[in-house]
This record gives sequence, C-alpha cells and structure tokens, in this order.
Amino acid sequence: ADRTRAELSQIGVSNQCLILNGLFVAQDQGDPAARALEARGRQAVEGIPAGLAALPRLDIPLLACAPMGIAQLRGMLKPGTVSSSTDFGASRVSSAAVPLSDLIDAIEAAGHGVVMTMGKGGIGKTTVASAIAIELAHRGHRVHLSTTDPAAHLAVTVGEPVPGLQVSRIDPAVETARYTAEVMARSAAQLDAEGIALLEEDLRSPCTEEIAVFSAFARTVAEGEECFVVLDTAPTGHTLLLLDAAEAYHRDVARTTSDVPEAVRKLLPRLRDARFTRVLLVTLPEATPVHEAARLREDLLRAGIQPFAWVVNQSFAGGGFRDPVLVERGARELPYIAEVRERFSPRLALVPWSADAPVGPERLRRLANSRAD
Repeated sequence: ADRTRAELSQIGVSNQCLILNGLFVAQDQGDPAARALEARGRQAVEGIPAGLAALPRLDIPLLACAPMGIAQLRGMLKPGTVSSSTDFGASRVSSAAVPLSDLIDAIEAAGHGVVMTMGKGGIGKTTVASAIAIELAHRGHRVHLSTTDPAAHLAVTVGEPVPGLQVSRIDPAVETARYTAEVMARSAAQLDAEGIALLEEDLRSPCTEEIAVFSAFARTVAEGEECFVVLDTAPTGHTLLLLDAAEAYHRDVARTTSDVPEAVRKLLPRLRDARFTRVLLVTLPEATPVHEAARLREDLLRAGIQPFAWVVNQSFAGGGFRDPVLVERGARELPYIAEVRERFSPRLALVPWSADAPVGPERLRRLANSRAD
C-alpha cells in the first residue's frame, strides 16, 4: 500500500486516504487464536510507514460474514450492524479435505518435477509454495524454489538457509539485461553501425522483457528433470501471459525448424504433462477467491493443463476456535469448501489459519503438516 501511495504521489495524485480493512478485535480473550490474530493486526498497524500514517484513515472491522447485499454493505461503515442472528456452533470439515502433507506425499512419489502454485494475489501462494519446498527438502530432496511474481518475498518467508533448498527469483530487469546482451553478442558481428542502432532500439521494446522472463521461466521449469522445482507463480494475468507465450512458441516450433532453445521448445509439453507438472490452485474459503480460481482453472484446461489439486488456505473451519466472529467465519466457509470439492477437484487440501505467522522453516513445516480438526 505504501508503494502504491508513493507511485501515485510521483504522478501528482495526492488526494489519498487509507482504508484499513479486516481490523480484528477479539471478543473472547480466552481464545488463543483470537488473541494472536488481534496481536498480528496490532503489530502491522503499529508498523505502518510514515507516508501511510500521515493519510486520513478509515478502519473497517473483520466481519463474521462476507457483506453481501445493500443492507450488509451499508452496515460495513457502522460497526456492530453486520451480524448474524444464527447461533453457529463449531464447524466441522468433511474428511475429504486432507492436510497439505498428503499432497506433498503424492508429489514426492514422482522423485522430481515441477510444482506450481497459482491463484489471485494475497491468498498465500508464497506461503504454500515455501511450505511445500521446505518439506520436500526436509525429506532429503534437492529443491529449487523460485517465483515469477515481482511482489513475492520468498527469501523473507523461508527465513534462513535450508539444506538442499535453493531460493531464487526471476527478476525481469536482470533477465532483460541478460537477454539483451546475448542478442547483441550473437548479432552485432553481422551488422553495421546503423543495423546495431536499429537492433538496440528494437531491444528497448516492452516485448523484450516478456521474452526474457518467459525464457527464464522455461529454463527454470526444465530443471524439474533433475530435481523438484516449486514455482510461486505471479497473479493470474502474468501467469496467463506465460501460458499464452508458451502456446505461441509451441505453434511456431511446429511450423519451423528455427533455432529455438530446447527449454522453450519443451515448455508447453512439460506443463501439459501431469506426471511432470503439478499445478496447485490456491484459494481462500470465500466467494471471490474461489470463483476467481475457478476461472483460472478453466483457462488452464483450455491450455491443456489439468490442475493437480486445490489448496484452501487460512481456514477457520474445524475446531479450535472460541471467539464468536471466528467460529461464525469458519461455519460460513463450509459451503465454499464443499463447492471446491464437489465441483472442481476431489483432491483438496485444507490449511487451517495459524496463530503463528508462517515464516521460517520450522513454522512452514508445521503448516505443511497441520490438520483441520
């Protein structure tokens, strides 16, 4: 949010305010999870950067249910008016939902390959990808954890070096510079000064960055032939750009014998090979994230890629919560969890909300092996 504030200020948009959504205040101080959630939010608020802190601010509390309909939406601005008269008891999750470790068991059986976590921004793809990578490394496998998302913070999430685990990021600026240097080195000897100038101008095109990132993505996927590659992929638009590029390259290779790198030539077949690439659609147990993930699933199927499983992250469904807001949230998650299982994927992992921030190898392994009651 502070980065967005600064970018807007740089282009002269200074009439800004901050809306702080989902601010939680525990109603049951005897609920450890409620106390932890309140403390986590308080810590974040206390650490607001100075630029954001200077803006006028509107706080909206964490609601027990999604504000659907005119009355509920109006009630968002009047604390205490969005509530339910229903008495929600402890929610129970179907036994069809398994812990993340069960999916890791199935992934591990192949011995190598690619795992891709996909979904909208802010649903925990980085956490899920890091937990999978660390658990595979703990089991003795060589693992490369990487991302195409410029906003991801893999190194911060992993926290410290893990034996057998390599962590990297496909940096657009670095990859563009590398690609530009390769093209210039390969072509400059055959060009005069005017030709070199035209080539340099062409390489300044935005398309150059797309090609460079795509090529790096293809090289990273190719490493799955020798080890496990876990890719925390970018939000949907960038992901589909990569898939569209793969489709275009694949069609081009089918028509021509041009000099295309092997990693690029084999990318789409590798992504379509369910024995090599396992796509995990990560979502939250709420209407918008589930339905956006469903649309992403349709796009993947059109590209010939069958998702391996769904991961429902940060769930309050199941036992272990006493605070009335959290209990009701858990109960209201159940229809969305059932929708995923019944409509989209019989292979479903449920990751419960954790009182400990999932940062560092120990906490990420605990998350990978956690089970909803």
